[in-house]
Amino acid sequence: MAVSFSSLQVCLALLAAWLVVGFAGLLRPRSIRFAGRTLFPLGALCGAALATVAGLSLGAAPESRVLELGLPGLPMHMRLDALSAVFLVLLGAASTAISVFSAGYFRKGEGTLPGLLCLEYHVFLAAMGFVLLADDAYSFMVAWESMALSSYFLVTTQHRIEEIRRAGFLYLLVAHVGALSILLGFGVLQGGSWQFTFDAMRAAHLDATWASIAFGLALFGFGAKAGLVPLHVWLPEAHPAAPSPVSALMSGVMLKTAVYGFLRVTFDLIGLQLWWWGLVALGVGLFTAFYGVIFAAVQTDMKRLLAWSSIENLGIAFAGIGLAIIFRGSGLGHLAVLALVATLYHCLNHAMMKSLLFLGTGSVLHATGERNLGRLGGLIHRMPWVAWMTLIGALAIAGLPPLNGFVSEWLLLQAFLFAGDVPHPFASMLLPAGAAIVALCAALAGYVMVKFYGVVFLGQPREASLSTARDAGFAERVGLGLLALGCVLLGLFPALIVPVLDGAVAGLLHVPTSRWGGPWWLLAPERARHATYGPPALCLLLVVAVVLSIYGLRLVYHRTVRRGPAWDCGHARSDARMQDTAEGFGQPIRHMFEPFFEMTRKLPSPSDPTPTYAVTVGDRAWKLLYLPIATAVHAVANAVAWLQQGRISTYLMYSFATLILLLAFVL
Repeated sequence: MAVSFSSLQVCLALLAAWLVVGFAGLLRPRSIRFAGRTLFPLGALCGAALATVAGLSLGAAPESRVLELGLPGLPMHMRLDALSAVFLVLLGAASTAISVFSAGYFRKGEGTLPGLLCLEYHVFLAAMGFVLLADDAYSFMVAWESMALSSYFLVTTQHRIEEIRRAGFLYLLVAHVGALSILLGFGVLQGGSWQFTFDAMRAAHLDATWASIAFGLALFGFGAKAGLVPLHVWLPEAHPAAPSPVSALMSGVMLKTAVYGFLRVTFDLIGLQLWWWGLVALGVGLFTAFYGVIFAAVQTDMKRLLAWSSIENLGIAFAGIGLAIIFRGSGLGHLAVLALVATLYHCLNHAMMKSLLFLGTGSVLHATGERNLGRLGGLIHRMPWVAWMTLIGALAIAGLPPLNGFVSEWLLLQAFLFAGDVPHPFASMLLPAGAAIVALCAALAGYVMVKFYGVVFLGQPREASLSTARDAGFAERVGLGLLALGCVLLGLFPALIVPVLDGAVAGLLHVPTSRWGGPWWLLAPERARHATYGPPALCLLLVVAVVLSIYGLRLVYHRTVRRGPAWDCGHARSDARMQDTAEGFGQPIRHMFEPFFEMTRKLPSPSDPTPTYAVTVGDRAWKLLYLPIATAVHAVANAVAWLQQGRISTYLMYSFATLILLLAFVL
């Protein structure tokens, strides 16, 4: 008799396979060869299979299953629906390329045993998968905390370095504060019952006050994981501290679990949406996007620059969610679908783009040993494969057509253009300003990518040691190539993917599926009511224009061109010191948005034989918010420190007094 397996069963089996691959690393914990040639490729195969199965399940009916793996009376409920499937595709596709890259990236002596690193890596992947499939508060929080703990150990791979230990502690602290908020939100959603399943929460029917409290707790909790300002302080510290493949997973995938969780709570578990919630989420998202991109523009560490860029992109995603809430709360369900489709497409795009950029920086770091932009340059000649693949990611995240970053931002701007349909005058007045901020962030993102790519790969090497840099190995090239291919395909064929996302979002919002008019090569939201976009035609037009321009220039100037020495402003020679620096690129942004930065200047001393001038740019939010909290906590701790007398008789007295108070309270 033939045995058939549901998509949910296959997905659970693949997540279990990730765990098996991870624990297999303990069989030969010191063998980098075993981890690189066997385990990471197996993990990549599991990721590819997961993306395939989840993609095929899109459009199918939701599936549920109960796993008797929890505590007595607390089984784990699992559910696969369209929203889970979209993020599982993201997880599987991104992890496939990152795992292939990791097979050739990790070396001996990088902070921990290869087998242990492999275990932490694959537990991290499996935990993210279980977050996306969890259908009750218990299994969700177990998976959420497992994801946080495994990623903490990955962040602190180089745990012998004090700065990395400090970054790991900060990450774990913010993660647990956010988890506590999420847990409280689930408690509110239960509506006073003891049922912890998501089905019970859907049926709770909260009033406006309690629903607003649940929304606020969800925004705080998931916003902490996504890096929304002012809960972002862990992200610029943890991402640079982690190995580059881990940074790619955290930025490209883990941050999207926060988007998934917020979508699940807001549009699925809470029974109603109030339009003013959208203004809150929209405002926080837009401010986060702007805050992130201006800080990215002034960074001199390439991984820290990409971390701030991730804050910007997650801000854009939450702005899209806020816009969808405004539309949904105003009874404009079809426009809410458009905004959420743009958000989901941006999540898919960011997973490909940012993973590609982090892996590219990882190859540069391995080849040069440098993360400081001031010590890099000219690497396109030494590392051509990494340079060209990274260029695709940089152009994509800068929002240039016909790559994928342009598509989602274009869709989001199209959604903003429907501000006039919102029946609330205050909201319809503010939404055009939101569109302007999104456009400003896109322009600044292009500025940041010019700085990043130009300083790292173009010009002349700023250090003599860069002459020994070598291009990425075979496995690393394959991983980079897969992500670059994803950026190109998502950019050229959005008309094939957007209707699938539309169906997933329409099911989440319980509204009819929107119609996306036009053929496979033309993207037309709302039946071309405002604008259309044909990326294949645009790409062909750009290629033809470039070829004709080059041919025309050669035809016109071929016989008149004269060659001579380059004019160098009167200098006898040009060297790397005459190139624009990362600090020089960021100087205009520092001057224009100086109130946002905490700047420390080191001025040259007249007695210093080698005078130097340096500017350190810090986060003002750290000084204004977190340092006062830390100071208050220390003061409270010191105030109650007298309780610790160090005598057993005193502690027994405390226990006896506590029992007396409890008995008095009960009686």
